[in-house]
Amino acid sequence: MILYLDTSALVKIYVEEARSADVRENAKQAEGLATSRIAYAEARAAFARKRRERGLSRADYRSVVIDLDQDWDDYFIVDVSESVVRAAGILAENHALRGADAIHLASAVTLSKQVGESIMFLCFDSRLATAARKEDLRL
Repeated sequence: MILYLDTSALVKIYVEEARSADVRENAKQAEGLATSRIAYAEARAAFARKRRERGLSRADYRSVVIDLDQDWDDYFIVDVSESVVRAAGILAENHALRGADAIHLASAVTLSKQVGESIMFLCFDSRLATAARKEDLRL
């Protein structure tokens, strides 16, 4: 099974949050991990916010950034192509999604079509999860 991680799920691999253990376990069991190219910038922004809010020490912040950088090449990255962006626009309208959430959903739907099988979609936003179900993704 391919596990698609939106940014909220990806971040839980690197920093301790509610449900981090669940995400790590699902990631271990997956045949492959996928995400959108935008997840890198979003994850780095989340790490920096945690650092500013004192949720990560300076050393822990450096460590999670290094870990993400080392792991990044192991993820299957869905590029933010013209077709993904256009699909995201339609999904944003149809499901009342924010832009980045729509890009993640469009990326997962595109990936599912490319591999010819349903993928597992992991997110922590109820609106995005509902939209993913309606787009025939497994959660």
